[in-house]
Amino acid sequence: MGFLIENIRLKELVAVVNENHAFFDDLLVFLGDKGFRDLQSFIMSSNSGRALGVISDYLELDSGAQLFDGLGRPYANSKARWVFLSWVLRDAPSQRLGPLVKHIEGETTLSKKSNLLNQLRIGIQPLFPEAASWEWPALAEVLIARLEGSRRALKGTLFEAVVRRALVETFRKHDIDLRIGEKQVAVEDETYDVQVFGLEETLLMPVKTRETMGGGHANLFTRDIHKAVAVAEMAGHHCLPVVIAESWGGRLEDLACENFIYIQANPNEIGKIEPLLLAELEGLIDVFKRIS
Repeated sequence: MGFLIENIRLKELVAVVNENHAFFDDLLVFLGDKGFRDLQSFIMSSNSGRALGVISDYLELDSGAQLFDGLGRPYANSKARWVFLSWVLRDAPSQRLGPLVKHIEGETTLSKKSNLLNQLRIGIQPLFPEAASWEWPALAEVLIARLEGSRRALKGTLFEAVVRRALVETFRKHDIDLRIGEKQVAVEDETYDVQVFGLEETLLMPVKTRETMGGGHANLFTRDIHKAVAVAEMAGHHCLPVVIAESWGGRLEDLACENFIYIQANPNEIGKIEPLLLAELEGLIDVFKRIS
């Protein structure tokens, strides 16, 4: 199989970022209505009370503009403006800021978020004093980085759904009486994306994807797969890992499980993966029948 040279991930991210340019323009219109000539003048404002009111009004604004996540899906308006302002201020709305909100002064969630963003605005002023830092080209680079993290998390959920759908189709085709769990499950400190329940046995299926080929993270990826299999087997469950990677140096034969699925494809090629997965599942019909 030939390797995918084109950086599809970056191509898709740039397309989403370009779609989000309109959301940035909508912010500029809003700031203009509030008396600010541009984003920099708002960020650098010394009038903290005025800026706080502007942030609060912006979080409640519903102008019809849409902000898209890493898979190109629109955020709900109630979340979009919080997410976007967090990104503009070079911070992470869910991973870092979310847990901080409850500790910030304010009687409502809106006031807490507004206070937090205003504090971040003041703190970032000396770090990015140049006008260029608050113009679209610079912010587009920030969005690419933030959306990549969003996209990675969302794609994990996406492939989880792909595996469930393929299992449903395969079990229906071969009249196999197995139930597929609707949610992930945690065993000790490991999370398994898909569960398949037989009468007396449970099959756990971790779904692992990797786009790149080398580097230290490749070793962590391999270690993660081996640990997921080992924990499941020690807990008395069968484990069937699904590995989707263009090039993976780990030895599948060394896994502490009887069966595995390895699809040698770039996870960005979603359209190619589902038929390959269905073909792999066809080769495991006897395995599924044994636990049904």
